[in-house]
Order: sequence, then C-alpha cells, then structure tokens
Amino acid sequence: MDRFTDGWESMVLGKRMDLVVYGHYGPALLLFPPGDDHLEYERSGLIESIDPFLAAGRIKVITVSSVNSESWFNQDVPPRQRSIRHQQYNRYISEEVVPFIARNMRSSHPTIFTGGVAFGALHAVNTFLRRPDLFQGTIGLSGIYDLKAYTNGYYDDDVYFNSPMDYLPNLTGPVLNSLRQKEKVYLLSGKGAGEDPNASWALGELMGRKEIKNWVDLWGEEYGHDWNTWKAMLATVLGKYF
Repeated sequence: MDRFTDGWESMVLGKRMDLVVYGHYGPALLLFPPGDDHLEYERSGLIESIDPFLAAGRIKVITVSSVNSESWFNQDVPPRQRSIRHQQYNRYISEEVVPFIARNMRSSHPTIFTGGVAFGALHAVNTFLRRPDLFQGTIGLSGIYDLKAYTNGYYDDDVYFNSPMDYLPNLTGPVLNSLRQKEKVYLLSGKGAGEDPNASWALGELMGRKEIKNWVDLWGEEYGHDWNTWKAMLATVLGKYF
C-alpha cells in the first residue's frame, strides 16, 4: 500500500508530533490512537486489515499521535493542567493536522472523517461533534463518551466542552444544525470482556433526541475490547458505507 510518514514541531503543543498517511485516493479517515502512538494502528495489524479499501482508493487513512499521557492518562500533574493539555490537542488537530490533510489531498475543503478505538473513539467523536465545519462524520469503536470517566472527579469548563454526554444535551445553533446535515455517524461496540455497549447506546440515543442521524451497532459477547474486534468492525463499516 502507499504509505509515508511526516511530522513537525507543533507550535500549539511545543513538541514534535508525527503521523502516517496510508493510501493514494479517497476521502480521509483521521484515526486517533487509543494511547499516544501514531503507529498503534499499524503495529496492531488494523491498517493491513483494511488494505483492500486503501488499494481501491475508497479511503485514505491518516494516523496521528496524541498527548494522552500528558493529559488524562497522567496522574502526576494537576487535573487543570491535564484539561488544558487536552484543549491544546484539539487546537493541534484543527489548526495543524487539518491543514496538512488539505495540502495532502490538494483541496481547500477536503472530505475528512474521524475515527478511533477505545479512548481514541472519544477523541474522534468529540472532535467531529465540536467541529462539523471541518469533519463530515465519525466512526467510534468501543468508546466511552463521558469524559468524566477519565477525570477522577475533576470537572471544569474544558471537561464539559470535551464530554459529549455533557455538552450535547445543551447544544443549539449553527453547530447543531450542521451536525443534523451529516450522514455518516457510526458507533460500534461489542458485548464481550472489557466492553461497555451502554456507552455507545446512550450516545446514540442522545444524538437521536438532538435529530443527529447515527447508527449504533452492538456486536455479540464474543467481541471483546481488543484489536480483533476493532479490525472486524472497521472493515465492516468501510465495506458497507464507504
């Protein structure tokens, strides 16, 4: 498959951030890692599992690094600092990664979807919901969409505005109107070990009440919180809807 790596010193984050681009054509799928590493999806075999879609030009995938270990995964810094780091990461995506994708795709208005597994699913869905002007849809696999599940009781405005289960009930205006025009919002979860299917179902119901079209697909108890599940789920979504 076509593959190349890139990276730069992020002005927003103050550190080098790397990414990988897979594929030669198609709309972009921006994948957020469950941890920190832009190579997690490649090492796990997930990229190889969707190679037919990449080779056919049905999708182009961009995997990015995160700063999870400097935000909500870091218990050694004050919670306010973790919250600020999360917001900085949001800016890195919108101000640096999206323009990179636009240049790569040679389009001033590229078609970009977000996606991710586990904590990456929270990033993916939250990023889409916050910026439907930049993103056309999202694929969340095995996510928990209440950020408070990761904050150990800490709560501030930045937690609120990055927790879809918190801000979505109150969302109005142009952002909500834009979200109502989107057609590709997919939330999947297994029912096996380590999975929380209720999290996907609850967010799907909430989106429905806000008239945001979405598809929730809960797989059986043989599908646990692991890469084999996510490979099968992502291939299924791409095969059916892309």
